[in-house]
Amino acid sequence: MLWSLIKVVVFFAIIGLLAVGAGQLLNADGSIRIAVANTEVTLGPLQAAIAAILLIVAVWITLKVLALIWALIRFLNGDETAVSRYFSRNREKKGLNALAEAMLALAAGEGKEAQAKAERAEKYLDRPDLTNLLIAQGAEMTGDTSKAEGVYKRLVQDDRTKFVGVRGLMKQQLQAGNSETALALAEKAFELKPKHEETQDTLLKLQAAKHDWAGARQTLGAKLKYGTLPRDVHKRRDAVLALSEAKDVVAEDSSIDVREKAIEANRKSPDLIPAAVMAARGYIRNNQERYATRVLKKAWEAQPHPDLAAAYADIAPNETPAQRVRRFSTLTRLKPDHPETKMLLAELQIANEDFPAARRALGDLATAQPTARAVTIMAAIERGEGADDAVVRGWLTRALTVSRGPQWVCDNCHTVHSEWGPICGNCGAFDTLSWTEPSEGTVAMPKQTEMLPLIVGQVEDKRTEVEDAEPVVVEEPKPDQTPAAAPVKHEEPAPDPAEEGVQTPPVSEDTHQDAVSVPEAEVIVPQDQRKEANSKAK
Repeated sequence: MLWSLIKVVVFFAIIGLLAVGAGQLLNADGSIRIAVANTEVTLGPLQAAIAAILLIVAVWITLKVLALIWALIRFLNGDETAVSRYFSRNREKKGLNALAEAMLALAAGEGKEAQAKAERAEKYLDRPDLTNLLIAQGAEMTGDTSKAEGVYKRLVQDDRTKFVGVRGLMKQQLQAGNSETALALAEKAFELKPKHEETQDTLLKLQAAKHDWAGARQTLGAKLKYGTLPRDVHKRRDAVLALSEAKDVVAEDSSIDVREKAIEANRKSPDLIPAAVMAARGYIRNNQERYATRVLKKAWEAQPHPDLAAAYADIAPNETPAQRVRRFSTLTRLKPDHPETKMLLAELQIANEDFPAARRALGDLATAQPTARAVTIMAAIERGEGADDAVVRGWLTRALTVSRGPQWVCDNCHTVHSEWGPICGNCGAFDTLSWTEPSEGTVAMPKQTEMLPLIVGQVEDKRTEVEDAEPVVVEEPKPDQTPAAAPVKHEEPAPDPAEEGVQTPPVSEDTHQDAVSVPEAEVIVPQDQRKEANSKAK
């Protein structure tokens, strides 16, 4: 408000001064005489003031015309002038507009449109570092890999865009499956920008796929150095690489190196199950059972696993089942409520032929958390306690429909692997296998499989009824033959001397066909002979 008032006051003051000056000029006496050659001009005060103003304007216009002529001469000579700057600004404006349209087209998935706009922007801007990348990406989007490769090679020639060109060529080689060339380009890109996280991950993946464990450990150290990997994750993955290096040394039959690298891997990550197993076996070969026990106990405390139990059994391979049950107590008491511990105790008791103890050890695992292994153990317990075949078969049939239990599953693509490895065989991810139950752990089976245990039981009942009603005489097996391999006589047997008065009905061909057609029974034998055969098979 105050500033507006000041401007108004100043404006009126200037107007007043001009009015006073004009009045003074009008009232002033005298004149100005100008004589040039034979021409003489007499000007009054007001006329002299107007002439002075016109002279100043004329001089200014003359100077501007001369400056324009000089600028035109410089423009034609190729020097930078206001005219050239005007045209440059106009071209730059058009080039930036074309560059923006190229980026929008690329984001919209219009590869050809992006290439056309980028080429137009290149014509106006003359900035290949900005436009070549858009042209290459547009060419890749349309499937023109040869054009994209040519553009990336041009980018490599410029120091400002060298990394971008190398990275683009590396991605092309990866898509083409040329791992050797891609590895060389990844090493070059890592040399140009060692802090680039994506380049680090790509190089690490390619080195691991090539089993270049030493180079992979250097790359992993660079990730830790530049802050792209937490220290705990680095420690775990360095242990994985050390373990992988030890596995390669196993193939070369170098037991000392294997033991050292396995021990190093176990020291870096005690919960890494394969490292613990390999380190323990190295200690066992070196007759250091105490160290092997310590390693396996620490790993079991982190996560119970069947491979740990197998390695623990190798510490004393010649012990009796009862001795093994007592020795394994130091391992099983660490996590008594874990399903793996329960199944391990049940298996040990089955080997010791103490089936009631095996049932107590297994508990309700086969019904509360059923897995194929737990259900199979329950079937073995039922068999050992003398249960009917229908019960045993019912448990075994149930194993077809329950979960397979924990397995080596890739956290990235959820692929199930039969054994641990540093790299997923499906997606190629590094250190993504973990011992867990798959998200789809239950095998996809028809709905009718839920009735299989009942069907097996009914078949057993029907077969028993047929045996009681119409037994078929079977020739006794010879001593060197098993009951399963005993030949069956289909002709009418001779009468038993002890039962001469009993008339045995002859077995006709039709009767034999009916007996064979009963499900789950190729030949129907009496129940006492079947039990005797089962006892011999046991």
